[in-house]
Amino acid sequence: MTPAPFGTVLTAMVTPFHADGSVDLDGVQKVAKHLVDHGHDGLVVSGTTGESATTTKEEDGEILAAVRDAVGDRAKLVAGVGTNDTSTSIWLAQQAAKNGADGVLLVTPYYNKPGQRGVLHHFRQVVEAAELPVMLYDIPGRTGTQLQMETYEAMVGWEPVVAVKDAVGDLVRGLRIQQLGYRLYSGDDALNLAWLAHGADGFVSVAGHVLGDRLRAMHDAFPTDPGRARQIFTEMLPAIDAIMGAANYGATTAKASLQLTGVLENRHVRSPLIELDDDELAALRTGLAAGGVL
Repeated sequence: MTPAPFGTVLTAMVTPFHADGSVDLDGVQKVAKHLVDHGHDGLVVSGTTGESATTTKEEDGEILAAVRDAVGDRAKLVAGVGTNDTSTSIWLAQQAAKNGADGVLLVTPYYNKPGQRGVLHHFRQVVEAAELPVMLYDIPGRTGTQLQMETYEAMVGWEPVVAVKDAVGDLVRGLRIQQLGYRLYSGDDALNLAWLAHGADGFVSVAGHVLGDRLRAMHDAFPTDPGRARQIFTEMLPAIDAIMGAANYGATTAKASLQLTGVLENRHVRSPLIELDDDELAALRTGLAAGGVL
């Protein structure tokens, strides 16, 4: 299996909106170019941080096409297609293939919480329809369902399924997943360095919106100078904590971080998310400053 099939430093990029809630495609392209100019060789589009729960299928296609147009072949593009409805995920996967994706991100179905046989059935149908390499996304804290080892074992031999974005946080379990043949990506910024020590190819980050260059430096330093990688990670920690530690982290703190650094003019999100208030923004600013971002 190809090492780092989707690149090594990826961010699950935000979806900028206008004040009326419509998608800001110019902003989308600005963020994509910013990320690729700052250490990224891959982007995840329409993931959780892209507020995919509140964008339409058609908007997802427009966003992906805009990102491909903005970055060309400078980065691998992974399209989020995971939903809790198999037919919708199939539709999104087929659209992603038409709109220039290099792969798809497939999260376990949420809210309806199928059993492991149901998850396998869902995955099989989407994988077969996608005709693209697949990165599975295991994040039980959001979906309520965790992939079991026997489920990973059952998918060994599914050729398109090449990687896992892990947000379970069990490092030893991650080693066992890799032993089955999957490539592994950190799905938790606080564990990025630890995952490198446990064989991960790279990261699918949120903090990477403003820490891309340093994530790249940490990743590239680790094989020959792990002490330097640890130093870089330690210096980033206040910013990571500020972005990922807030009660409403994710799109809200990522967009506010882009606003504070001048990449975006606003931090609009779609309900039920809500923009950071003044106190939350001040705390984020303090963390970004301590982490060397501002």
